[in-house]
Amino acid sequence: MKVSDILRVKGNTLYTVSPDTPLAEAVTTMAEYDIGSLVVMTHGDLIGMLTFREVIRAVVKNGGQVGGTLVRSVMDDAPLTCTPGTDINEVRRMMLGRHARYMPVLDGRALMGVISFYDVAKSVVEAQDFENRMLKAYIRDWPVDEEARHGDAQAEGKSGN
Repeated sequence: MKVSDILRVKGNTLYTVSPDTPLAEAVTTMAEYDIGSLVVMTHGDLIGMLTFREVIRAVVKNGGQVGGTLVRSVMDDAPLTCTPGTDINEVRRMMLGRHARYMPVLDGRALMGVISFYDVAKSVVEAQDFENRMLKAYIRDWPVDEEARHGDAQAEGKSGN
């Protein structure tokens, strides 16, 4: 399974913010749309990520307030990224290695979307469920071997059942 498979199901809604946006405005956007991250863009290029992790750190640092803080001063300016062709297992390893919950998907310099750890976990569970259903259907439709069935019948007769 590839990242493009997740994006195809998830859709292509993107939430971005400028690095000069006040943190309070970015937090309002995150709350309004119930999202955990914003991609920080300038002149059409990804330059960072703002997630609830950076927001919480900034709030703690500012004594419980966001104050006049700008996104640029708290964003992750070196976020993990992947491509639409990246394998999901590689994405899982990357996200686990960096404790990343969100990953921008880039095709060259073009932002294609953002996938979350939830998106990755959901796709893996759905793939496993599909595989399990297919295996169960295969087992249910397993052709019966005549010799084995004949041998089982003879064994039942000898055991007195």
